[in-house]
Amino acid sequence: MKAFDYAAPASLPEAVGLLASQPSARLLAGGTDLLVQLRSGRKEADVVIDVKKIPELNEITFSPETGLTVGAAVPCYRLTAHAAVQTHYPALVEVASWIGGTQIQGRASLGGNLCNSAPSADSIPLLIALGATALVAGPSGRRTIPVEEFCTAPGRNQLAPGELLVSLHIPAPAPHSGASYLRFIPRNEMDIAVVGAGASVTLTDGVITAARIALSSVAPTPLFVPAAGEALLNQAPTPAALEAAAQIAQEAASPISDMRGTAAYRRHLCAVMTRRALELAVARAQENN
Repeated sequence: MKAFDYAAPASLPEAVGLLASQPSARLLAGGTDLLVQLRSGRKEADVVIDVKKIPELNEITFSPETGLTVGAAVPCYRLTAHAAVQTHYPALVEVASWIGGTQIQGRASLGGNLCNSAPSADSIPLLIALGATALVAGPSGRRTIPVEEFCTAPGRNQLAPGELLVSLHIPAPAPHSGASYLRFIPRNEMDIAVVGAGASVTLTDGVITAARIALSSVAPTPLFVPAAGEALLNQAPTPAALEAAAQIAQEAASPISDMRGTAAYRRHLCAVMTRRALELAVARAQENN
């Protein structure tokens, strides 16, 4: 591993300044991806900037009116233990508890999972389904990016030189809404999804009035499928309606064959996992007042 300098700024302006002055800098939150990449030579850095001391990147706040804000460096274990997250975003607790093992969850963050921008990332499809946005800061100020637009290619995203992710914001859940993320994996834990599906639905008088669906591991980036959600609008959540939406999600996928599964196998799983994720999201919406 190439030698590098280490910096631990205590404020966001200081971190942005360091990034702007060090083009080869890499950001460290949990480091569960970065350290592996540096050791393997997949990435290099002249300086590693540790952002865990920046207060704004370590906050979790919730308001019933505005929703949930999670700092980019908040580790998964804090998220899963947060009472408001447990109450209002149970699917988020599930996903955070699936990222690696117990030791990884003590360091890894949803922000890091998003910035690593892997097509197989478990948290991103659910964040898309929940309508999450990413707050980014850089030399030109701050801007907000919908999570479905954040990733641009495997391992690449919209962060410009000198920019860093500050936080993720998820709207407050609507009454009679529910969300879920399901994945198919060869092992029960610490494995990469062959296919994953995130879904959210809102019911009004027994009819679907909002729905969002996203997939993992079936495209160069986590895949938002707006047409699948739109197909459910103003319909009762019948098996036929959910299956039709699942077929739309399947048609949108462009999977590849690799050691975890063939393209044909993944395409089949797209429909299966989307339908199951929708069924669970609907069940939660029916229980949620």
